[in-house]
Amino acid sequence: MPAKRITIIGTGLIGASIGLALREAGFAGLITGIDRSADELRTALDRGAITHLAQSPEKQRAAVQRADIVVLAVPVLAILQWLEQLAPVIQDGQLVTDAGSTKLNIVETARRLLPGRFLPGHPMAGKESGGAALAEAALFRGATWIFTPDTSPAAVAFSGSSQALTTEWRGWVERFGSKIIDMPADRHDEICAWVSHLPQMLSTALSALLEDTFGDDPDLRAIGGRALREMTRLGSSPFSMWRDIARTNEAPLAHTLLMLEQRLQHLRENLRTPALRDEFTKANNFRRTH
Repeated sequence: MPAKRITIIGTGLIGASIGLALREAGFAGLITGIDRSADELRTALDRGAITHLAQSPEKQRAAVQRADIVVLAVPVLAILQWLEQLAPVIQDGQLVTDAGSTKLNIVETARRLLPGRFLPGHPMAGKESGGAALAEAALFRGATWIFTPDTSPAAVAFSGSSQALTTEWRGWVERFGSKIIDMPADRHDEICAWVSHLPQMLSTALSALLEDTFGDDPDLRAIGGRALREMTRLGSSPFSMWRDIARTNEAPLAHTLLMLEQRLQHLRENLRTPALRDEFTKANNFRRTH
């Protein structure tokens, strides 16, 4: 039986974009939004990302109980809290999925609380700023959507009644225009530390350094061009999301930062040697092949 009710918890940029993408892809059922921000809920409703909103605890519980699919589109630590709250409510025949930026902690928690009824996911899409006002149905078009399904015996044993909904949700993601990749949760966290989390920390550090050094110096703004804009673009990302990522992916992220520190030291020590050219050659090769 195809899903007729989807509840999206977190109606900011990602959650509202999922709602809009569902509508554009042809989902005709009810989409209920839950968010601690009444403004975000109202914006998502006004933009058509959701058809109903649930603000009171009673309505939120009903929206979860009646949903075929529940989508957790909140920061990682909030996802972990919601899994605790959902565990007594979600029944066989329902599916919970998420859009969290780290996966290992979430998978381990869901294995304990919602075995076989949880599909961990991570759309590799977003913007520097959040909010339902910036949501768009095309946000996931051409993006990679990673799933890190729990393949433990316990999860597989419980997965029968939710398997059809798992297949259906993966189908919706494909209709969003996303490319699906499956991988283990620890592999996801390791790779994302390199390709997503490290670039954010680099941009944040550079932006903060420039702020400390130049403040609102008009000469910096006048001289800084495309390179400055591109390198500091991620510096406007919200701390609330990245705080959770740093806490739940600390070891892989710390490793990448250490490796970058060592590489920067290598550059600093070789500004006048052929080793600098070698670094540029390697960097050029990476850009050509990626």
